[in-house]
This record gives sequence, structure tokens and C-alpha cells, in this order.
Amino acid sequence: MAIDRWLLDQHCQGRLPSVLRFYRWQPAAISLGYHQRHYPPHWLNLSWQGQPLSLVRRPSGGRAVLHQGDLTYAVITSAFSGQRQQVYQQVCQFLVQGWRSLGFSLVYGTAGRGYIHNPGCFTTSTAADLTLAHGAKLIGSAQFRQANCLLQHGSMQLQPDAALFAQVFGADNPLPPLPMSLRQLSDSQIIAALRGAAEDCWDIKLHPQPLTLAEYQAATQQAANWQVME
Repeated sequence: MAIDRWLLDQHCQGRLPSVLRFYRWQPAAISLGYHQRHYPPHWLNLSWQGQPLSLVRRPSGGRAVLHQGDLTYAVITSAFSGQRQQVYQQVCQFLVQGWRSLGFSLVYGTAGRGYIHNPGCFTTSTAADLTLAHGAKLIGSAQFRQANCLLQHGSMQLQPDAALFAQVFGADNPLPPLPMSLRQLSDSQIIAALRGAAEDCWDIKLHPQPLTLAEYQAATQQAANWQVME
């Protein structure tokens, strides 16, 4: 996520075009929303598959996300304008269309401001989130704005460990089961569908461009400014 923020800085300075990015987390971690100051103390002592869960803070808002078995997307752009909810829906177009092409219809959540009393992002669904027809939340998204530029990133829950989720958020906040057909999709299938949807929705052509070593080093140096919980 430090790379997300670095890409946003570069885009705002006119050094990079708009970016669509996908990534996984290794090892598993919990990311806190930028303004989320309170969380259960036991989160500092969690582990999964023999490795401690990192606790980090995102540049964007929202509630805590468990990054295990999820695929993260990030959109960095200055192409959209309007109120926050309008921009969410403009960006989320490609998610709705891409997942529809894979056979899954998504709708926006309906939870109100009461979500702020819940520490977990995936235990409630707001109008910025996308859920499956049976109510299971598939994608939680959050934004960070800088000048006229935007970072919107989000987590797509694909193969979550229900036991770990319960350990983090409590047995009274179970993760709704996901269809087995969704769990069987590969990252390459999902990314290809979402990339095609982004090109179609926004009338653009995306070109793969891995970070250079110098760019990666610059992004990781910036990460030193991030607040890491220990």
C-alpha cells in the first residue's frame, strides 16, 4: 500500500499516467483505516501459519481489513470528479462489469453510519462496498484524495480463512460463505476480466508496466513514513 501512495504522488506530479494495480499480501496482515484509532488489543498478538500478522495503517479511510486470501486492487487517477459517492460509483463500474463477466452479479451495500462502531470492514456493507446477491460482501473499498487526484483501493475476498476471520473479528461476526465457483477462480482469470472491463468502461488501453528497481526503492523509502503498529 505504500506503493499505492507513492504512485498517487507521482501521478499528482504529472510523472505517471493513471494506474490500475493488483496485488496479494505476504505475510497476512490487518490494515487499519487512516482515522481508525481504536482496535482490540489482541490484534497485536495474532499469527497465521506460523507468522505474526502485521498491523499497518492505510492512507485511506474505512475500517480494518484482514488481508489473507484476498486480492487487492488500486486505481490511481485524476480522471473522475464529483461527490465522493459519485466517484465511488464511477470507479466501481469496472468491478461490477468485470465480475458480471465472470458470472457474479454485484450490488452496493446499504449500511449507514453505524458501521463506524464496528472495527471490521467486512462485517458490514456500506454504499461504497459491493456484495453478492445472497448478501456476502465481496469487495470493500476506500478512498484517499490528494489535490485533484484520487487513490481508490479495495480488498476482494476470494479464499478467506473463516477461522482466522473469527479469531480477528469475533465469532459473533462470521464471514458469510462464498460460492465454491468463486473460490476456484485464479488471479489471472480475475485480473484479465477486470482489466478488460476497465478498458471498456473508461474507453482506455492499459499497458503493463512493472516498477523499475529505482521506482520500487523510492516507494519503499517512502514507506518509512508510514505508521506501523508493533
